[in-house]
Amino acid sequence: MQRTVLTPGALAAASVLLAIPASAAGFSPGAPGIGDPYYPAYGNGGYDVSHYDLRLKYQPATDELEGTATLLATTTQELSRFDLDFLLDVSEVRVDGVKAAFASSGEHELEITPKTALPKGAAITVVVRYRGVPSSKQAYGFTSWHRTPDGGVGANEPESAWWWFPSNDHPLDKATYDVSVQVPDGAQAVSNGTLQSTSSRAGWTRYNWRSNKPQATYLATLAVGRFDITTGTTESGIPVVNAYSTALGDNAGAARASVGRTGEIADWLSGYFGPYPFDALGGYVPNTTTGYALETQTRPYYSPRQFASGSNTSVVVHELAHQWYGDFVSVAGWKDIWLNEGFARYAQWLWSEHEDEGTAQELADYVYASHPADDAFWTVEPGDPGPENQFDVAVYDRGALAVQALRNEIGDDAFFAVLKGWPRQHAYGNATVADFRHYAEQVSGKRLDALFDTWLFQPVKPGAPAARTASIAGPAAAPVAPKSWKRIAATNAVHAH
Repeated sequence: MQRTVLTPGALAAASVLLAIPASAAGFSPGAPGIGDPYYPAYGNGGYDVSHYDLRLKYQPATDELEGTATLLATTTQELSRFDLDFLLDVSEVRVDGVKAAFASSGEHELEITPKTALPKGAAITVVVRYRGVPSSKQAYGFTSWHRTPDGGVGANEPESAWWWFPSNDHPLDKATYDVSVQVPDGAQAVSNGTLQSTSSRAGWTRYNWRSNKPQATYLATLAVGRFDITTGTTESGIPVVNAYSTALGDNAGAARASVGRTGEIADWLSGYFGPYPFDALGGYVPNTTTGYALETQTRPYYSPRQFASGSNTSVVVHELAHQWYGDFVSVAGWKDIWLNEGFARYAQWLWSEHEDEGTAQELADYVYASHPADDAFWTVEPGDPGPENQFDVAVYDRGALAVQALRNEIGDDAFFAVLKGWPRQHAYGNATVADFRHYAEQVSGKRLDALFDTWLFQPVKPGAPAARTASIAGPAAAPVAPKSWKRIAATNAVHAH
């Protein structure tokens, strides 16, 4: 262990910093948003969080959540005040052990004024004590906390944290997590990462989960209810924890038949995207009435409706592909959503080929031919769709068409080198569409600005590209859907807004 000894001069300087009043000249409030033009109030300025420690108690019968959140952060400017994104009722805030003033503002802002101003580059500890009923809270007219008959679930995109923990809620500020949840005996608490331990006392059981790799706030999840939990290990050695609500009814068999193949599918995807980037894997299916699935890191969330028509490994492929494209490498801004959805959809096309239910090229031909030139589908620009179209079907399907067009342009060798190399290029970080184009150009040795502009940034149907195999333009006759198409189309997101 290395020990640091402060000199008398250093101690004096530190004491001066500690005595700076919060209103000192030169110190200013952190911005109430991180600067994303799609969602100006999301995230916050002035600091960067490195770790969340969440110690929670949840009562399924009343949906009451009580918690203490400890955030480890570093200031990025001289701060007189800073914000967290949060909705529940706060009883106390401390900054470096000292009580701080706090107030709610806007739709979801918790304004914190420390007793003394914070110098730039300072390591700080923020403790927030809170309680409330998550399902009673809304912001911008929606909720991301899903009440279930036996508990509740926090899962949504682009936001879900506000309902259960205070955070800097934007993908640019990733952190590691410890999530400790106390629930009544008979209920289980499911979260991201690995289950470190459980303990029981006086009718309550505590579950301690840990995510030891950087994780965006919207990828953190919590589900409390009654689950059947299965454990296993992938062929490559990754531990797998899957959880299925005991109330899935007729969907139970299909859910298990699909999510139960998580390990196999993750190993298969690693052949395209490189080694699985986390130390835990799995999925969970609570008894919600929502219609979407979500790539919550290491443990994707699946709605029971995804399995209403039978087994659906395609949706599992989609959410697991996001573990590389979306979780390992996350968007720098929400306009870069194509980097998530275009590639997760394309992974479904590759799986279709693997299952002998239609090649990626056949699916591309079908999608292209299915949308005439005057279809509104072509007016959505996947490279910057706008917040109103962030989860439009065109971001998924036209986004995957762009990936196939790239493959045809640069050839399979370069294309699959890009697919595998990109996650390593920005490992555990963030990136833009422009970053991806530059990387693809570097690997392929080709200029790709025109191709990217045509397929991602023009509100018109592109002309038929030069393809090495069948043309994406498709046949003149009515298109025939590959066998896999119905299941692929059924995985479109249905988000809160």
